Amino acid sequence: MEYNKNPISIREGHIFIDGVEVADGVSATFKFTPDVWTGKQIGEHSPSSRWLGYSITGTITRRRSNNWLKEKIKEYKASGATPEMKIQGINDDENSDYYAAHGSDTTTLVGCVLTGDLQLTVLDSEGQVLDDPINFNAKDIV
Repeated sequence: MEYNKNPISIREGHIFIDGVEVADGVSATFKFTPDVWTGKQIGEHSPSSRWLGYSITGTITRRRSNNWLKEKIKEYKASGATPEMKIQGINDDENSDYYAAHGSDTTTLVGCVLTGDLQLTVLDSEGQVLDDPINFNAKDIV
């Protein structure tokens, strides 16, 4: 398009866990949060800040269409080993200005460990479909 801007559409993309596409994915958010120190010295009127570390977190929401999550729980219960995964998000909106300049926007996270509540069963007389929000921490971005 000559006159209109084409921001990246968040409806175009893929989510992969350990190389397998999450075909029932509804949304994904990956976050990098710096651990920030802020402080002043005598005579300073505004504080200085610096990064001292960081955390990487994320959430994937999926419509349950397989027993992947229960299998991960069973694996942990049987072995006692914390399951680690590689999670990848790819935004590939080919009609966006971002794609034209940079190609697909890909983020790959390693050492991902599920956190928070993991829904086993959800029943609701007023509900419609089952969405599983899955939270995780990641060790690194590659």
